[in-house]
Amino acid sequence: MTVAVAPEFMLRIRRDEPLSRHTSWHVGGPAEVFFNPRDRADLAAFLRSLHADVPIHWIGFGSNLLVRDGGLPGVVISTHGTLDRLNRVSETLVYGEAGVACARIARQCVKWGLGPAEFFAGIPGTLGGALAMNAGAFDGETWPHVLEVETIDRRGREHHRTASEYSVSYRHVTPPSADEWFVAARLSFEHRPGANDAQVRALLERRKASQPIGEWSCGSVFTNPPGDHAARLIDTAGLKGFRIGGASVSQKHANFMINDGQATAADLERLIGHVQETVQRIHGVRLNPEVRIVGVAT
Repeated sequence: MTVAVAPEFMLRIRRDEPLSRHTSWHVGGPAEVFFNPRDRADLAAFLRSLHADVPIHWIGFGSNLLVRDGGLPGVVISTHGTLDRLNRVSETLVYGEAGVACARIARQCVKWGLGPAEFFAGIPGTLGGALAMNAGAFDGETWPHVLEVETIDRRGREHHRTASEYSVSYRHVTPPSADEWFVAARLSFEHRPGANDAQVRALLERRKASQPIGEWSCGSVFTNPPGDHAARLIDTAGLKGFRIGGASVSQKHANFMINDGQATAADLERLIGHVQETVQRIHGVRLNPEVRIVGVAT
């Protein structure tokens, strides 16, 4: 059944929008309906206009996301280029909306003399995605800094929740309600008067030296198992460079998978499965994907 959209939004939605244009892997079939809100009020009005059983998906920079080749039924809401307010609201508190780039949080906190926020420079996504999965990099994680979040439900109503209402672990966040989505958060940091851009640049150089920056990837594919690293297990299983179609395990960092420009989402999903099976057979460890795999297979 075709998703019905209120007349006031008809000229602003895109039907059958290729999600390969909106994901860092550059693969993925079409979104049935694609919408980029102007602001929070616009978002709330759009959500209220949707039928209660329409599936709703959210996308920021499209990192950490594999959309299957058959695409996504329902509605995809993009925060890219919107919901991007970032303010310092007190001496040590920062307010950010879901569409703010994590790298921007790192840079701005350095300017404000706040930290530790440098690790955000290593997260290739937006604050909304970082909140949804407790994203981290360089030994830092998102949720230890979260005091409160603002969410929106499918009726367009906003809610204020404390961090204690969420169950948070390594790369996993369980919300109190499945039908609420992050639109903003208040983050707490400490005074770091010695913080400067050189620290962020050093971390980015470290990332560039160890990761395939500039190639089409989603970031790390698997979470690290307790006491070990997914990249080490994949590397020692002899999988660096292993290829299925246009998708391959990075030669530079084994926990990255690369689209050489010809990969399909099916190639990448098969490669993920092959890596899991091989590592389990050789090392006896089942790797868990960090990347979200969504949509319809073809």
